[in-house]
Amino acid sequence: MSPARSFVALAPLALLVLGCPGQAKVTGPGDKTGPLPSASATVEAPGPALDPPPPTPKKPVFKEYHGESVADDYQWLEDGTSSDVKSWVGDHNRRTRAFLDILPGRQALYTSVRKFVEYGSPAFYAFQHKGGVLFSMRWRPPKQQPFLVTLTPVDKPNAEKVLVDPTTIDPSGNTSIDYYVASPDGAKVAVSLSKGDREGGSIRVFDVGTGREIAEVVPQGAGRYKGKSIAWNAGGTGFFYTRYPSEGEGKSEDRGFFQKVYFHKLYAPVKDDAPALDKLPRLAQIDVETSGDGKFVTARIENGYGGPTEHHIFRQGGGFTKVAGAADEVARVVVGPDGDLYVISKKDAPRGKILKTSAWKPALAKATVVVPEGEAVLRDVLPTPQRLYVRATAGGPSEMRWYDLKGKPGGLVPILPVSAVHEVVLLQDDDLYFENESFTEASAWYRFSSSSGKVEKTAMVQPATADFSDAVVVRETCTSKDGTKIPLSILRRKDAKLDGQNPTILTGQGGFGVVVSPDYDPTRRAWLDVGGVVAVANVRGGGENGDGWHKAGMLTQKQNVFDDFFACAERLFELKVTKNEKLALLGAPQSSLLMGAAITQRPDMFRAVVARGGIYDMLRLEGTPNGAYDVPEYGTTADDKQFKALYGYSPYHRVEDGKPYPATLLLTGENDPRGDPSHARKMAARLLAATSAKAPILLRSSGDTGRGVGTPLEHAVLEAVDVYTFLFHVLGIKKP
Repeated sequence: MSPARSFVALAPLALLVLGCPGQAKVTGPGDKTGPLPSASATVEAPGPALDPPPPTPKKPVFKEYHGESVADDYQWLEDGTSSDVKSWVGDHNRRTRAFLDILPGRQALYTSVRKFVEYGSPAFYAFQHKGGVLFSMRWRPPKQQPFLVTLTPVDKPNAEKVLVDPTTIDPSGNTSIDYYVASPDGAKVAVSLSKGDREGGSIRVFDVGTGREIAEVVPQGAGRYKGKSIAWNAGGTGFFYTRYPSEGEGKSEDRGFFQKVYFHKLYAPVKDDAPALDKLPRLAQIDVETSGDGKFVTARIENGYGGPTEHHIFRQGGGFTKVAGAADEVARVVVGPDGDLYVISKKDAPRGKILKTSAWKPALAKATVVVPEGEAVLRDVLPTPQRLYVRATAGGPSEMRWYDLKGKPGGLVPILPVSAVHEVVLLQDDDLYFENESFTEASAWYRFSSSSGKVEKTAMVQPATADFSDAVVVRETCTSKDGTKIPLSILRRKDAKLDGQNPTILTGQGGFGVVVSPDYDPTRRAWLDVGGVVAVANVRGGGENGDGWHKAGMLTQKQNVFDDFFACAERLFELKVTKNEKLALLGAPQSSLLMGAAITQRPDMFRAVVARGGIYDMLRLEGTPNGAYDVPEYGTTADDKQFKALYGYSPYHRVEDGKPYPATLLLTGENDPRGDPSHARKMAARLLAATSAKAPILLRSSGDTGRGVGTPLEHAVLEAVDVYTFLFHVLGIKKP
């Protein structure tokens, strides 16, 4: 199953861009000639007066960690159900609105940004081809949510048939489709629907022919993990599904943990569903998937985000059998149409190699190497009757290759230059559909013909609402504190002057092995039109260069991520792209820690920071419902060395009284299941109490949305307008 890509992921908060490799001279922080002036100490652009922040009393709580007593003045802000906290959040929202709503140019930004956000996402995504029917998620503004359609015949988007429209189910626009899975014969589809951007609700089954809902609703429990999944059996009479303990099942503190795999037979009572795979770790996160012929179901079980992973396989007429344990370092297993099991292994091959064994009698120790490790990082393997298609990452951008079933190289699948392949769907006769985009080409679906080797663009394309023909992307390299070479990509207009005066947005991520790949984001057009520049740093902690790149930026090595980011900022100064007074940081939900570290470690380097989501208190993180899942990436305070690392960079604890901090906009959603909104509350309170600068520090907390998945269109538009309005004001940009 390919997870649905939310349109919000392509909204301006991402602004992640990769570029073409270049031959730029490599320099690093050591080339700096002197100290930078403080960006936060500069005079703000003219604008309305900002109301003083609401009173925030300090209520110190002390806790001892390995002999060190740590005070927490704002722990009381963690209780989101408290009337005092709700009142405090409401006061901050009113203060933020009173400031942002009357800033000059806001209405003009709303008009242009709305167009970009509405049509800045793939029109079709999350394809599945089952029983000759092509299923797809469809995005068509002004609808508030994407909906599920079938396309018969394929390549004819005007022949789409609406199957499940969440706005029909809930006209408020607050119900969304998390994901869907069609049965092997294409006759039924199971859809996970959730409300309020909570990422995970209940499974509902629909008949594809009539569009009517059939069978019963199957709840998946109050879990925090977004990867709940479904896998149909061969006959389409039932499905395996993952769920967390229901209310009254086990201890109350275990809700949101101990995920298991159950089997549900259609029309049978849900209460009779029995576990098909249990006795799993507390932090188990499970993805199940049905093979193309329906004879097998694979289960990938990860122990926490980025933690040890094991794989199981269910064979028709039998039960689940473990294929690989954590020590085997297997990233992916896929069943081929010939009954062979293809395995992407990272053992002694951090960029990945492909092994083959039998799906009926898997024996990893006796598996043969089909595709050895290469320069690119293997992401997925898709076996067809005659071929193996391999999707890989080459430092961020994608590449697609094919091999015969014995591993003999066949060649490249032509894709856009410096681009990303997000999804691949197998068709008949070894043909493919794949979704491809670059940061100058809008997302579109292409068909690859195995017989001719040619690629044709289909009619299923995202509208290109912005023209980037006047832009250029330069690939730079900077040198981090420890000498590691860090890729930096810069998107700018061709006529931009390198005089240090360009307003610039710098972004990055650096965690959980996530690959930052090229994407088409038309909102960048609004930034380039005012002479702006966008840069992305491919820092360690991500997966662009394999497992070693990830491990160098996790646990006690997390400071490398921040050092890489600072080196990239300095490289922008050296190249005279911008200067610190013109530099802003923009963080997606996955990069709030990076934004927090930048605010507290180098506040002199940036004029403004916008951070979405929130992970700032690293000592209290693992005690939040979702924070336990983050321990494999960040570490635990129970370990002395990991505690010292966490406390050493924890943004909330590194705020210093009397220090001038840059203009900061903290955005969070009260329904965020993976970034507890209390982090943003506490960070805002601490910064406001400490800063000596007059730069605005604002908290924007949405009461009925979460992390962005499933956010209604109008919410996404207004948030984007707030971000740009804030940045234009703080950087002194006047829209022409």
